[in-house]
Amino acid sequence: MSLVRDGIPASPGIVIGPARVLRWEVPRVPHTGTITSEQIDGEVRRLLDACEWAKDRIREIQRRAAETMGEVEAQIFEPQLLMLEDADLVQGTIDYIRGNHMTAERAFEFRVLEWESAMSHTSHPMVLDRLNDLADVQTRVLRRLLGLPDAAAAARTEGKFVLVAREMTPSLTVQLDPDAVMGIATDLGTRTSHSSILARSLDLPSVVSLGDLSELVKDGDEVILDGRAGRVVINPSEEEKETYRQRDFQIREWEQELVLLAHLEPVTRDGVRVELRSNIDLPGEAEAARAHGADGVGLYRTEFLVVGRGSPPSEDEQFRAYRQVADVFPDAPVVIRTFDLGGDKFPAFLHMQPEENPFLGWRAIRVCLDEPAIFRTQLRALLRARASTSGDLRIMIPMVNEVSEVLATRAHLAECLAELRAEGKDVPESFQLGAMIETPAAALTAPELARHVDFFSIGTNDLVQYTLAVDRGNSRLAKLYNPFHPAVVRLLHRIAGAGRDAGIEVSVCGEVAANPLGAFMLIGMRVGSLSVGPSALAEIKKVIRSVHHADAALAVEEALAAGTPAEVVQVLSAHLGQVLDLAKLTSAWNLSGQA
Repeated sequence: MSLVRDGIPASPGIVIGPARVLRWEVPRVPHTGTITSEQIDGEVRRLLDACEWAKDRIREIQRRAAETMGEVEAQIFEPQLLMLEDADLVQGTIDYIRGNHMTAERAFEFRVLEWESAMSHTSHPMVLDRLNDLADVQTRVLRRLLGLPDAAAAARTEGKFVLVAREMTPSLTVQLDPDAVMGIATDLGTRTSHSSILARSLDLPSVVSLGDLSELVKDGDEVILDGRAGRVVINPSEEEKETYRQRDFQIREWEQELVLLAHLEPVTRDGVRVELRSNIDLPGEAEAARAHGADGVGLYRTEFLVVGRGSPPSEDEQFRAYRQVADVFPDAPVVIRTFDLGGDKFPAFLHMQPEENPFLGWRAIRVCLDEPAIFRTQLRALLRARASTSGDLRIMIPMVNEVSEVLATRAHLAECLAELRAEGKDVPESFQLGAMIETPAAALTAPELARHVDFFSIGTNDLVQYTLAVDRGNSRLAKLYNPFHPAVVRLLHRIAGAGRDAGIEVSVCGEVAANPLGAFMLIGMRVGSLSVGPSALAEIKKVIRSVHHADAALAVEEALAAGTPAEVVQVLSAHLGQVLDLAKLTSAWNLSGQA
Protein backbone atom coordinates (compact mmCIF):
# COMPACT_ATOMS: atom_id res chain seq x y z
CA MET A 1 0.00 0.00 0.00
CA SER A 2 1.36 3.40 -0.94
CA LEU A 3 2.10 6.18 1.56
CA VAL A 4 1.67 9.87 0.73
CA ARG A 5 3.55 12.76 2.31
CA ASP A 6 2.74 16.40 1.53
CA GLY A 7 5.28 19.16 1.97
CA ILE A 8 6.22 22.49 0.40
CA PRO A 9 6.88 22.61 -3.36
CA ALA A 10 10.40 23.97 -3.90
CA SER A 11 11.21 23.21 -7.56
CA PRO A 12 8.71 22.01 -10.21
CA GLY A 13 8.70 18.71 -12.05
CA ILE A 14 7.42 15.14 -11.69
CA VAL A 15 9.80 12.18 -11.42
CA ILE A 16 9.35 8.50 -10.61
CA GLY A 17 12.31 6.39 -9.50
CA PRO A 18 14.13 4.55 -6.72
CA ALA A 19 14.96 6.41 -3.54
CA ARG A 20 18.52 6.92 -2.35
CA VAL A 21 18.44 7.91 1.33
CA LEU A 22 21.35 10.16 2.22
CA ARG A 23 22.16 9.54 5.88
CA TRP A 24 24.14 12.71 5.96
CA GLU A 25 24.81 13.79 9.50
CA VAL A 26 27.47 15.31 11.65
CA PRO A 27 29.98 12.54 12.50
CA ARG A 28 30.11 11.27 16.06
CA VAL A 29 33.21 12.33 17.94
CA PRO A 30 34.75 9.69 20.22
CA HIS A 31 35.17 10.88 23.80
CA THR A 32 38.60 9.43 24.53
CA GLY A 33 39.58 11.48 27.53
CA THR A 34 41.92 14.45 27.68
CA ILE A 35 45.24 15.22 26.05
CA THR A 36 48.55 15.99 27.72
CA SER A 37 50.14 19.43 27.89
CA GLU A 38 52.70 18.32 25.32
CA GLN A 39 49.92 17.49 22.83
CA ILE A 40 48.14 20.88 23.04
CA ASP A 41 50.13 22.71 20.34
CA GLY A 42 49.74 19.76 17.99
CA GLU A 43 45.94 19.71 18.47
CA VAL A 44 45.76 23.48 17.83
CA ARG A 45 47.71 22.99 14.59
CA ARG A 46 45.37 20.13 13.59
CA LEU A 47 42.37 22.38 14.16
CA LEU A 48 43.79 25.30 12.19
CA ASP A 49 44.86 22.99 9.36
CA ALA A 50 41.35 21.48 9.19
CA CYS A 51 39.77 24.94 9.13
CA GLU A 52 42.09 26.07 6.34
CA TRP A 53 41.36 22.88 4.39
CA ALA A 54 37.61 23.45 4.84
CA LYS A 55 37.93 27.05 3.61
CA ASP A 56 39.86 25.93 0.55
CA ARG A 57 37.25 23.28 -0.17
CA ILE A 58 34.37 25.74 0.18
CA ARG A 59 36.14 28.27 -2.07
CA GLU A 60 36.50 25.54 -4.70
CA ILE A 61 32.79 24.73 -4.43
CA GLN A 62 32.04 28.46 -4.63
CA ARG A 63 34.18 28.78 -7.76
CA ARG A 64 32.35 25.86 -9.35
CA ALA A 65 28.99 27.40 -8.46
CA ALA A 66 30.05 30.72 -9.99
CA GLU A 67 31.00 28.99 -13.24
CA THR A 68 27.84 26.92 -13.53
CA MET A 69 25.21 29.23 -12.00
CA GLY A 70 26.66 32.72 -11.67
CA GLU A 71 28.61 34.99 -9.32
CA VAL A 72 25.55 36.09 -7.35
CA GLU A 73 24.42 32.52 -6.67
CA ALA A 74 27.93 31.66 -5.48
CA GLN A 75 27.58 34.26 -2.71
CA ILE A 76 25.53 31.78 -0.68
CA PHE A 77 28.78 30.19 0.49
CA GLU A 78 30.02 33.41 2.08
CA PRO A 79 28.36 32.65 5.47
CA GLN A 80 30.32 29.41 5.77
CA LEU A 81 33.62 31.15 5.01
CA LEU A 82 32.76 33.85 7.54
CA MET A 83 32.08 31.22 10.19
CA LEU A 84 35.48 29.62 9.62
CA GLU A 85 37.10 33.05 10.00
CA ASP A 86 35.08 33.98 13.09
CA ALA A 87 37.38 34.36 16.11
CA ASP A 88 34.54 33.46 18.44
CA LEU A 89 34.28 30.03 16.82
CA VAL A 90 37.93 29.30 16.05
CA GLN A 91 39.62 30.98 19.03
CA GLY A 92 36.84 29.70 21.28
CA THR A 93 37.73 26.17 20.17
CA ILE A 94 41.43 26.79 20.78
CA ASP A 95 40.60 28.03 24.29
CA TYR A 96 38.85 24.73 25.01
CA ILE A 97 41.86 22.79 23.71
CA ARG A 98 44.27 24.74 25.91
CA GLY A 99 42.06 25.26 28.95
CA ASN A 100 40.36 21.86 29.11
CA HIS A 101 42.95 19.65 27.40
CA MET A 102 40.37 18.52 24.80
CA THR A 103 41.20 16.99 21.44
CA ALA A 104 40.65 19.30 18.48
CA GLU A 105 37.52 17.42 17.38
CA ARG A 106 35.95 17.38 20.85
CA ALA A 107 36.69 21.07 21.41
CA PHE A 108 35.25 22.02 18.00
CA GLU A 109 32.16 19.90 18.61
CA PHE A 110 31.63 21.53 21.99
CA ARG A 111 32.05 25.09 20.65
CA VAL A 112 29.66 24.43 17.74
CA LEU A 113 27.05 23.07 20.19
CA GLU A 114 27.26 26.38 22.05
CA TRP A 115 26.76 28.29 18.80
CA GLU A 116 23.79 26.10 17.89
CA SER A 117 22.23 26.70 21.28
CA ALA A 118 22.62 30.48 20.94
CA MET A 119 21.17 30.50 17.41
CA SER A 120 18.26 28.25 18.30
CA HIS A 121 17.00 30.71 20.88
CA THR A 122 16.18 33.25 18.18
CA SER A 123 12.74 33.30 16.52
CA HIS A 124 13.91 34.15 13.00
CA PRO A 125 12.76 31.58 10.43
CA MET A 126 15.97 32.23 8.51
CA VAL A 127 17.92 30.80 11.46
CA LEU A 128 17.27 27.39 9.88
CA ASP A 129 19.57 28.38 7.02
CA ARG A 130 22.23 29.66 9.44
CA LEU A 131 22.09 26.37 11.36
CA ASN A 132 22.25 24.56 8.02
CA ASP A 133 25.43 26.44 7.12
CA LEU A 134 26.90 25.75 10.56
CA ALA A 135 26.16 22.03 10.22
CA ASP A 136 27.89 22.05 6.84
CA VAL A 137 30.97 23.69 8.35
CA GLN A 138 30.92 21.36 11.37
CA THR A 139 30.65 18.25 9.23
CA ARG A 140 33.45 19.32 6.91
CA VAL A 141 35.89 20.21 9.71
CA LEU A 142 35.10 17.14 11.81
CA ARG A 143 35.41 14.75 8.89
CA ARG A 144 38.83 16.23 8.16
CA LEU A 145 39.90 15.90 11.80
CA LEU A 146 38.57 12.33 12.04
CA GLY A 147 40.07 11.24 8.72
CA LEU A 148 36.67 10.54 7.13
CA PRO A 149 35.83 11.05 3.42
CA ASP A 150 34.17 14.25 2.23
CA ALA A 151 30.45 14.29 3.00
CA ALA A 152 29.47 14.83 -0.64
CA ALA A 153 30.83 11.40 -1.57
CA ALA A 154 27.92 9.87 0.33
CA ALA A 155 25.49 11.33 -2.22
CA ARG A 156 27.16 9.62 -5.17
CA THR A 157 25.91 6.28 -6.42
CA GLU A 158 25.32 4.43 -9.67
CA GLY A 159 22.15 4.92 -11.72
CA LYS A 160 19.36 7.46 -11.47
CA PHE A 161 17.59 8.06 -8.17
CA VAL A 162 15.47 10.42 -6.09
CA LEU A 163 17.61 11.76 -3.26
CA VAL A 164 15.91 11.66 0.15
CA ALA A 165 17.54 13.38 3.13
CA ARG A 166 16.71 15.00 6.41
CA GLU A 167 18.05 18.26 5.00
CA MET A 168 20.38 19.47 2.28
CA THR A 169 23.18 21.97 2.62
CA PRO A 170 24.13 24.32 -0.22
CA SER A 171 27.50 22.66 -0.75
CA LEU A 172 25.94 19.20 -1.03
CA THR A 173 23.33 20.49 -3.47
CA VAL A 174 25.95 22.09 -5.72
CA GLN A 175 27.96 18.87 -5.84
CA LEU A 176 25.06 16.64 -6.89
CA ASP A 177 25.32 15.00 -10.29
CA PRO A 178 22.24 16.18 -12.25
CA ASP A 179 22.60 13.18 -14.57
CA ALA A 180 22.05 10.84 -11.61
CA VAL A 181 19.82 12.79 -9.21
CA MET A 182 16.27 12.94 -10.55
CA GLY A 183 14.84 15.00 -7.70
CA ILE A 184 15.28 15.95 -4.04
CA ALA A 185 12.95 15.32 -1.08
CA THR A 186 13.84 16.56 2.41
CA ASP A 187 12.29 16.41 5.87
CA LEU A 188 13.21 20.02 6.61
CA GLY A 189 13.70 23.18 4.58
CA THR A 190 11.85 26.12 3.07
CA ARG A 191 11.14 27.23 -0.48
CA THR A 192 13.43 30.23 0.01
CA SER A 193 16.36 28.31 1.49
CA HIS A 194 19.70 28.39 -0.31
CA SER A 195 19.41 24.71 -1.16
CA SER A 196 15.96 25.19 -2.72
CA ILE A 197 17.17 28.11 -4.80
CA LEU A 198 20.07 26.00 -6.05
CA ALA A 199 17.73 23.09 -6.85
CA ARG A 200 15.69 25.41 -9.06
CA SER A 201 18.88 26.67 -10.72
CA LEU A 202 19.84 23.05 -11.45
CA ASP A 203 16.30 22.24 -12.72
CA LEU A 204 15.95 19.49 -10.11
CA PRO A 205 12.36 18.83 -8.95
CA SER A 206 12.26 19.30 -5.19
CA VAL A 207 9.87 19.04 -2.25
CA VAL A 208 10.85 20.19 1.25
CA SER A 209 9.34 20.17 4.76
CA LEU A 210 8.13 16.57 4.43
CA GLY A 211 8.37 15.74 8.14
CA ASP A 212 9.75 12.25 8.77
CA LEU A 213 10.08 11.11 5.16
CA SER A 214 13.74 10.08 5.49
CA GLU A 215 12.76 7.69 8.31
CA LEU A 216 9.93 6.14 6.29
CA VAL A 217 11.84 5.55 3.05
CA LYS A 218 14.47 2.87 2.51
CA ASP A 219 17.08 2.70 -0.23
CA GLY A 220 15.49 1.27 -3.36
CA ASP A 221 11.89 2.11 -2.43
CA GLU A 222 10.09 3.46 -5.47
CA VAL A 223 8.79 7.01 -5.04
CA ILE A 224 6.87 9.59 -7.01
CA LEU A 225 8.02 13.17 -6.44
CA ASP A 226 5.76 16.00 -7.60
CA GLY A 227 7.71 19.22 -7.18
CA ARG A 228 4.85 21.40 -8.38
CA ALA A 229 2.22 20.09 -5.98
CA GLY A 230 4.66 19.39 -3.12
CA ARG A 231 3.89 15.69 -2.75
CA VAL A 232 5.85 12.45 -2.43
CA VAL A 233 4.22 9.02 -2.87
CA ILE A 234 6.15 6.07 -1.39
CA ASN A 235 5.80 2.64 -3.03
CA PRO A 236 3.03 3.79 -5.38
CA SER A 237 0.63 1.40 -7.08
CA GLU A 238 0.75 0.88 -10.84
CA GLU A 239 -2.42 2.94 -11.10
CA GLU A 240 -0.84 5.84 -9.19
CA LYS A 241 2.30 5.69 -11.32
CA GLU A 242 0.22 5.73 -14.49
CA THR A 243 -1.78 8.71 -13.18
CA TYR A 244 1.39 10.69 -12.56
CA ARG A 245 2.92 9.64 -15.87
CA GLN A 246 -0.18 10.94 -17.63
CA ARG A 247 -0.06 14.13 -15.59
CA ASP A 248 3.60 14.62 -16.44
CA PHE A 249 2.88 13.93 -20.12
CA GLN A 250 0.00 16.41 -20.13
CA ILE A 251 2.13 19.08 -18.48
CA ARG A 252 4.99 18.56 -20.94
CA GLU A 253 2.60 18.54 -23.90
CA TRP A 254 0.94 21.67 -22.57
CA GLU A 255 4.32 23.34 -22.05
CA GLN A 256 5.34 22.55 -25.64
CA GLU A 257 2.13 24.14 -26.84
CA LEU A 258 2.81 27.18 -24.67
CA VAL A 259 6.30 27.68 -26.14
CA LEU A 260 4.64 28.82 -29.35
CA LEU A 261 2.96 31.64 -27.41
CA ALA A 262 6.19 33.17 -26.09
CA HIS A 263 6.36 36.05 -28.56
CA LEU A 264 2.66 36.65 -29.12
CA GLU A 265 1.04 39.71 -27.60
CA PRO A 266 -0.74 39.37 -24.20
CA VAL A 267 -4.09 40.71 -25.44
CA THR A 268 -7.54 39.43 -24.53
CA ARG A 269 -9.95 38.30 -27.23
CA ASP A 270 -11.78 41.63 -27.02
CA GLY A 271 -8.58 43.65 -27.46
CA VAL A 272 -7.52 44.57 -23.91
CA ARG A 273 -3.76 44.42 -23.37
CA VAL A 274 -2.49 43.03 -20.06
CA GLU A 275 1.23 43.64 -19.53
CA LEU A 276 2.93 40.36 -18.66
CA ARG A 277 6.24 40.66 -16.83
CA SER A 278 8.50 38.34 -14.88
CA ASN A 279 9.58 37.98 -11.27
CA ILE A 280 13.30 37.28 -10.84
CA ASP A 281 15.63 36.67 -7.90
CA LEU A 282 18.95 36.87 -9.70
CA PRO A 283 20.32 39.00 -12.57
CA GLY A 284 20.97 35.91 -14.70
CA GLU A 285 17.27 35.01 -14.71
CA ALA A 286 16.43 38.06 -16.82
CA GLU A 287 17.59 36.35 -20.03
CA ALA A 288 15.32 33.35 -19.36
CA ALA A 289 12.42 35.70 -18.66
CA ARG A 290 12.91 37.46 -21.99
CA ALA A 291 13.16 34.12 -23.83
CA HIS A 292 9.84 33.08 -22.27
CA GLY A 293 8.17 36.21 -23.62
CA ALA A 294 8.21 38.61 -20.66
CA ASP A 295 7.37 42.27 -21.30
CA GLY A 296 9.92 43.31 -18.69
CA VAL A 297 10.55 42.61 -15.03
CA GLY A 298 7.70 43.26 -12.62
CA LEU A 299 9.67 42.30 -9.51
CA TYR A 300 13.42 41.99 -9.10
CA ARG A 301 14.05 40.81 -5.55
CA THR A 302 17.38 42.24 -4.42
CA GLU A 303 17.79 40.36 -1.12
CA PHE A 304 20.14 37.80 -2.64
CA LEU A 305 22.72 40.57 -2.81
CA VAL A 306 22.82 40.83 0.98
CA VAL A 307 21.48 37.75 2.77
CA GLY A 308 24.21 35.69 4.37
CA ARG A 309 26.94 38.29 3.84
CA GLY A 310 29.16 39.70 6.53
CA SER A 311 29.20 43.19 4.97
CA PRO A 312 26.79 45.12 2.73
CA PRO A 313 27.34 45.10 -1.04
CA SER A 314 29.02 48.18 -2.42
CA GLU A 315 27.28 50.78 -4.54
CA ASP A 316 29.22 49.71 -7.62
CA GLU A 317 28.40 46.03 -7.10
CA GLN A 318 24.71 46.85 -6.87
CA PHE A 319 24.89 49.20 -9.85
CA ARG A 320 26.29 46.41 -12.01
CA ALA A 321 23.59 43.96 -10.93
CA TYR A 322 20.76 46.42 -11.63
CA ARG A 323 22.26 47.57 -14.91
CA GLN A 324 22.67 43.95 -16.04
CA VAL A 325 18.91 43.37 -15.77
CA ALA A 326 18.02 46.73 -17.31
CA ASP A 327 20.21 45.96 -20.32
CA VAL A 328 18.23 42.78 -21.02
CA PHE A 329 15.02 44.84 -21.30
CA PRO A 330 16.06 48.16 -22.87
CA ASP A 331 12.54 48.88 -24.11
CA ALA A 332 10.43 47.56 -21.21
CA PRO A 333 9.88 48.30 -17.50
CA VAL A 334 12.24 46.79 -14.96
CA VAL A 335 10.84 47.14 -11.44
CA ILE A 336 13.52 46.73 -8.76
CA ARG A 337 12.38 46.27 -5.17
CA THR A 338 14.51 47.75 -2.42
CA PHE A 339 15.80 45.33 0.20
CA ASP A 340 12.97 43.38 1.83
CA LEU A 341 15.00 42.34 4.86
CA GLY A 342 13.67 40.88 8.10
CA GLY A 343 10.96 38.25 8.35
CA ASP A 344 12.73 35.27 6.80
CA LYS A 345 15.67 37.20 5.32
CA PHE A 346 18.34 38.85 7.41
CA PRO A 347 22.01 39.48 6.63
CA ALA A 348 24.69 38.81 9.21
CA PHE A 349 25.91 42.42 9.18
CA LEU A 350 22.61 43.79 10.55
CA HIS A 351 22.81 41.86 13.85
CA MET A 352 19.04 41.79 14.06
CA GLN A 353 17.60 41.12 17.51
CA PRO A 354 15.29 38.16 18.20
CA GLU A 355 11.60 38.94 17.74
CA GLU A 356 8.47 37.09 18.79
CA ASN A 357 6.85 37.64 15.37
CA PRO A 358 9.53 38.56 12.82
CA PHE A 359 7.05 38.80 9.91
CA LEU A 360 5.20 41.44 11.92
CA GLY A 361 8.34 43.11 13.15
CA TRP A 362 11.38 45.00 11.94
CA ARG A 363 11.40 44.28 8.24
CA ALA A 364 11.23 45.72 4.71
CA ILE A 365 10.91 49.52 4.47
CA ARG A 366 11.12 49.77 8.27
CA VAL A 367 14.64 48.33 8.21
CA CYS A 368 15.67 50.52 5.29
CA LEU A 369 14.50 53.75 6.92
CA ASP A 370 16.20 52.80 10.20
CA GLU A 371 19.45 51.93 8.38
CA PRO A 372 19.94 54.94 6.10
CA ALA A 373 23.54 54.11 5.17
CA ILE A 374 22.48 50.76 3.67
CA PHE A 375 19.32 52.24 2.13
CA ARG A 376 21.02 55.24 0.55
CA THR A 377 23.76 53.11 -0.96
CA GLN A 378 21.06 51.07 -2.69
CA LEU A 379 19.12 54.16 -3.78
CA ARG A 380 22.27 55.74 -5.24
CA ALA A 381 23.00 52.55 -7.18
CA LEU A 382 19.43 52.44 -8.47
CA LEU A 383 19.49 56.10 -9.55
CA ARG A 384 22.81 55.60 -11.33
CA ALA A 385 21.45 52.50 -13.09
CA ARG A 386 18.35 54.46 -14.14
CA ALA A 387 20.54 57.26 -15.52
CA SER A 388 22.80 54.88 -17.44
CA THR A 389 20.07 53.12 -19.41
CA SER A 390 17.51 54.29 -21.91
CA GLY A 391 15.07 51.79 -20.44
CA ASP A 392 12.33 52.18 -17.86
CA LEU A 393 14.00 51.19 -14.59
CA ARG A 394 11.63 51.75 -11.66
CA ILE A 395 12.11 51.71 -7.89
CA MET A 396 9.67 49.95 -5.58
CA ILE A 397 9.54 49.89 -1.77
CA PRO A 398 8.17 46.83 0.05
CA MET A 399 5.48 46.51 2.73
CA VAL A 400 4.37 50.12 2.73
CA ASN A 401 1.82 50.77 5.45
CA GLU A 402 1.47 54.53 5.49
CA VAL A 403 2.16 57.68 3.49
CA SER A 404 5.01 58.81 5.77
CA GLU A 405 7.14 55.87 4.60
CA VAL A 406 6.77 56.97 0.99
CA LEU A 407 7.56 60.60 1.84
CA ALA A 408 10.66 59.58 3.82
CA THR A 409 11.87 57.49 0.86
CA ARG A 410 11.33 60.40 -1.53
CA ALA A 411 13.36 62.63 0.80
CA HIS A 412 16.24 60.14 0.75
CA LEU A 413 16.03 59.95 -3.03
CA ALA A 414 16.17 63.74 -3.33
CA GLU A 415 19.28 63.86 -1.14
CA CYS A 416 20.91 61.04 -3.09
CA LEU A 417 20.26 62.87 -6.35
CA ALA A 418 21.89 66.01 -4.94
CA GLU A 419 24.93 64.01 -3.78
CA LEU A 420 25.38 62.32 -7.15
CA ARG A 421 25.13 65.65 -8.99
CA ALA A 422 27.72 67.19 -6.65
CA GLU A 423 30.05 64.26 -7.38
CA GLY A 424 29.66 64.80 -11.11
CA LYS A 425 27.84 61.53 -11.68
CA ASP A 426 24.98 61.09 -14.15
CA VAL A 427 21.51 61.29 -12.65
CA PRO A 428 18.15 60.48 -14.25
CA GLU A 429 15.89 63.28 -15.42
CA SER A 430 12.97 61.38 -13.92
CA PHE A 431 12.12 58.05 -12.31
CA GLN A 432 9.09 56.20 -11.04
CA LEU A 433 8.62 55.21 -7.40
CA GLY A 434 6.10 52.53 -6.51
CA ALA A 435 4.75 50.86 -3.39
CA MET A 436 4.10 47.20 -2.72
CA ILE A 437 0.66 46.72 -1.21
CA GLU A 438 0.99 43.73 1.09
CA THR A 439 -1.09 44.43 4.19
CA PRO A 440 -4.79 45.09 4.88
CA ALA A 441 -3.75 48.51 6.23
CA ALA A 442 -2.21 49.46 2.89
CA ALA A 443 -5.19 48.05 1.01
CA LEU A 444 -7.69 50.05 3.06
CA THR A 445 -5.69 53.29 2.68
CA ALA A 446 -4.80 52.68 -0.98
CA PRO A 447 -6.55 55.88 -2.19
CA GLU A 448 -4.28 57.98 0.05
CA LEU A 449 -1.14 56.06 -0.88
CA ALA A 450 -1.96 56.33 -4.58
CA ARG A 451 -1.57 60.11 -4.42
CA HIS A 452 2.11 59.77 -3.49
CA VAL A 453 3.41 56.97 -5.73
CA ASP A 454 3.64 56.32 -9.47
CA PHE A 455 2.42 52.73 -9.38
CA PHE A 456 1.15 49.95 -7.12
CA SER A 457 2.38 46.37 -7.07
CA ILE A 458 0.26 43.99 -5.03
CA GLY A 459 2.26 41.34 -3.18
CA THR A 460 -0.47 38.75 -2.77
CA ASN A 461 1.67 36.24 -0.88
CA ASP A 462 1.93 38.50 2.17
CA LEU A 463 -1.48 40.08 1.63
CA VAL A 464 -3.14 36.67 1.95
CA GLN A 465 -0.97 35.79 4.94
CA TYR A 466 -1.78 38.97 6.85
CA THR A 467 -5.45 39.05 5.90
CA LEU A 468 -6.13 35.44 6.93
CA ALA A 469 -3.61 35.29 9.83
CA VAL A 470 -2.05 32.20 8.23
CA ASP A 471 1.71 31.62 8.03
CA ARG A 472 2.27 30.83 4.35
CA GLY A 473 5.38 28.79 5.19
CA ASN A 474 3.57 26.46 7.60
CA SER A 475 2.65 23.21 5.87
CA ARG A 476 0.14 22.39 8.64
CA LEU A 477 -1.86 25.47 7.69
CA ALA A 478 -1.63 25.00 3.93
CA LYS A 479 -5.37 24.34 3.59
CA LEU A 480 -6.17 27.63 5.31
CA TYR A 481 -3.91 29.73 3.08
CA ASN A 482 -6.35 30.51 0.27
CA PRO A 483 -6.01 33.49 -2.08
CA PHE A 484 -9.64 33.01 -3.15
CA HIS A 485 -11.01 33.79 0.31
CA PRO A 486 -13.74 36.44 -0.13
CA ALA A 487 -11.86 38.88 2.13
CA VAL A 488 -8.77 38.66 -0.09
CA VAL A 489 -10.82 39.00 -3.29
CA ARG A 490 -12.52 42.14 -1.97
CA LEU A 491 -9.24 43.72 -0.87
CA LEU A 492 -7.71 43.05 -4.30
CA HIS A 493 -10.73 44.65 -5.96
CA ARG A 494 -10.43 47.68 -3.68
CA ILE A 495 -6.71 48.19 -4.41
CA ALA A 496 -7.22 47.85 -8.16
CA GLY A 497 -10.01 50.41 -8.05
CA ALA A 498 -7.97 52.88 -5.98
CA GLY A 499 -5.08 52.70 -8.44
CA ARG A 500 -7.37 53.06 -11.43
CA ASP A 501 -9.11 56.10 -9.88
CA ALA A 502 -5.72 57.73 -9.27
CA GLY A 503 -4.56 57.03 -12.81
CA ILE A 504 -1.57 54.89 -11.79
CA GLU A 505 -0.61 51.41 -12.96
CA VAL A 506 -1.62 48.49 -10.77
CA SER A 507 0.39 45.29 -11.05
CA VAL A 508 0.22 41.99 -9.19
CA CYS A 509 3.51 40.18 -8.54
CA GLY A 510 2.40 37.51 -6.06
CA GLU A 511 1.57 33.85 -6.68
CA VAL A 512 -2.08 34.62 -7.44
CA ALA A 513 -0.99 36.14 -10.76
CA ALA A 514 0.68 32.83 -11.71
CA ASN A 515 -2.48 30.84 -10.99
CA PRO A 516 -4.76 30.62 -14.08
CA LEU A 517 -7.91 31.25 -12.05
CA GLY A 518 -6.18 34.07 -10.22
CA ALA A 519 -4.97 35.66 -13.45
CA PHE A 520 -8.49 35.44 -14.89
CA MET A 521 -9.86 37.13 -11.77
CA LEU A 522 -7.25 39.92 -11.91
CA ILE A 523 -7.99 40.54 -15.58
CA GLY A 524 -11.62 41.01 -14.56
CA MET A 525 -10.53 43.53 -11.91
CA ARG A 526 -8.85 45.55 -14.68
CA VAL A 527 -5.37 45.02 -13.25
CA GLY A 528 -3.05 46.35 -15.92
CA SER A 529 0.00 44.17 -15.35
CA LEU A 530 0.75 40.67 -14.09
CA SER A 531 4.22 39.55 -13.03
CA VAL A 532 5.02 35.85 -12.63
CA GLY A 533 7.97 33.47 -12.60
CA PRO A 534 9.55 32.73 -16.02
CA SER A 535 8.11 29.20 -16.10
CA ALA A 536 4.54 30.50 -15.70
CA LEU A 537 4.72 33.23 -18.37
CA ALA A 538 3.47 31.19 -21.32
CA GLU A 539 0.57 29.61 -19.47
CA ILE A 540 -0.68 32.95 -18.14
CA LYS A 541 -0.31 34.43 -21.63
CA LYS A 542 -2.50 31.56 -22.85
CA VAL A 543 -5.14 32.55 -20.29
CA ILE A 544 -4.98 36.22 -21.31
CA ARG A 545 -5.31 35.43 -25.01
CA SER A 546 -8.17 32.96 -24.46
CA VAL A 547 -10.61 35.12 -22.49
CA HIS A 548 -12.80 38.13 -23.04
CA HIS A 549 -12.13 40.96 -20.63
CA ALA A 550 -15.86 41.61 -20.37
CA ASP A 551 -16.54 38.03 -19.31
CA ALA A 552 -13.75 38.18 -16.71
CA ALA A 553 -15.30 41.38 -15.32
CA LEU A 554 -18.69 39.66 -15.07
CA ALA A 555 -17.07 36.71 -13.26
CA VAL A 556 -15.50 39.12 -10.76
CA GLU A 557 -18.87 40.73 -10.04
CA GLU A 558 -20.26 37.30 -9.18
CA ALA A 559 -17.15 36.34 -7.18
CA LEU A 560 -17.39 39.50 -5.07
CA ALA A 561 -20.85 38.38 -3.94
CA ALA A 562 -19.64 34.88 -2.97
CA GLY A 563 -19.51 33.96 0.70
CA THR A 564 -16.86 31.23 0.74
CA PRO A 565 -13.57 30.44 -1.05
CA ALA A 566 -15.24 27.41 -2.65
CA GLU A 567 -17.97 29.61 -4.12
CA VAL A 568 -15.37 32.05 -5.49
CA VAL A 569 -13.50 29.20 -7.18
CA GLN A 570 -16.74 27.74 -8.51
CA VAL A 571 -17.74 31.05 -10.12
CA LEU A 572 -14.33 31.66 -11.68
CA SER A 573 -14.02 28.05 -12.87
CA ALA A 574 -17.44 28.15 -14.51
CA HIS A 575 -16.49 31.20 -16.59
CA LEU A 576 -12.90 30.20 -17.39
CA GLY A 577 -13.97 26.63 -18.17
CA GLN A 578 -16.03 27.92 -21.08
CA VAL A 579 -12.89 28.90 -23.00
CA LEU A 580 -10.08 26.74 -21.59
CA ASP A 581 -9.67 23.05 -20.83
CA LEU A 582 -9.49 23.13 -17.03
CA ALA A 583 -8.34 19.52 -16.97
CA LYS A 584 -5.07 20.64 -18.53
CA LEU A 585 -4.73 23.50 -16.07
CA THR A 586 -5.61 21.28 -13.15
CA SER A 587 -2.84 18.88 -14.14
CA ALA A 588 -0.33 21.65 -13.50
CA TRP A 589 -2.03 23.69 -10.77
CA ASN A 590 -4.11 23.40 -7.66
CA LEU A 591 -6.77 25.85 -8.84
CA SER A 592 -8.34 26.15 -5.41
CA GLY A 593 -5.28 27.66 -3.77
CA GLN A 594 -1.58 28.21 -4.15
CA ALA A 595 0.35 27.24 -7.23
